[in-house]
Amino acid sequence: MRWLPLAREECKALLSTKGVWLLALALPLWTYRPDYTAWAELGPDMTIGFVQYSAAFLLPIAAIALGYQTIVGERTSGSLQFVLGLPLTRGDVLLGKLVGLTVGIAIPMLLALGLVTLVGVVRFGLFSPLRYLAVILVTLAYLAVLVSIVVSVSALAGRAATAAVTLFVGLFLLLEFLWQMLSPMLYSRLTGTPVDPYDPPAEGGLFLLDRLSPGGAYNTVTNGILDTGNSAWHYSSVLSEIQPNVSSNALVVDTAFDPGTVPLYLHEAGGLVILAAWGLVPLGIAYLRFDRGDLV
Repeated sequence: MRWLPLAREECKALLSTKGVWLLALALPLWTYRPDYTAWAELGPDMTIGFVQYSAAFLLPIAAIALGYQTIVGERTSGSLQFVLGLPLTRGDVLLGKLVGLTVGIAIPMLLALGLVTLVGVVRFGLFSPLRYLAVILVTLAYLAVLVSIVVSVSALAGRAATAAVTLFVGLFLLLEFLWQMLSPMLYSRLTGTPVDPYDPPAEGGLFLLDRLSPGGAYNTVTNGILDTGNSAWHYSSVLSEIQPNVSSNALVVDTAFDPGTVPLYLHEAGGLVILAAWGLVPLGIAYLRFDRGDLV
């Protein structure tokens, strides 16, 4: 594992910066959001929902802010030539950066989530440890996927500013922040089928499109673990949608499809396949381009 020393140095460098710890400090403040509906439906497992809520918003910001310069910045400064002068392939560099950044972000994140977990146990009681562990593992996988996208864009971009704008607009705004609102309009344009988000048609393609973003796939899997409902929206929106006489624009499979009519590809576990694709495809493209490209 020739990439391991590079990953270790990348992790140490990240942990020595203030930015990663400031984001870790913000995580408990953003995460702790008690909700009466969530308490009624989940009980003590509401604490696990806090993990999902914070990860879906803060992890993309952390990955972009802390990783967008990881390769393009070193290419611009010339230090990448020194790194590649070591007995490392360019694939080793990509993998080392990916692992180092992921671990460097994960350590403060887990410490912050540990604080939120402790408060949740004190306030709301002991939750399901198996569900908690499963959500934490999926959250770490989601973080690795986000870092993979960031490292890939950094390897492909010619300038740091290009990488930053591409990631902020493409990954954060479009895919993570706005995707659930845009997907019904996009589906309507593609198929010609009118879509009212407050009364969506039971069409598998619509619900599949809704969960094709990394965050949507993550929410789908973690909602399945929490047993809140089959949806790409965060757990509190899903719980609100399934309440009697309540209508929202959250697309929830359970309220749109009759029992026994849900397509197999809408199973919550399918979100893992989508996450894997987001983690591997950009990295594969970056590897091919980075391996053949110039360093300047």
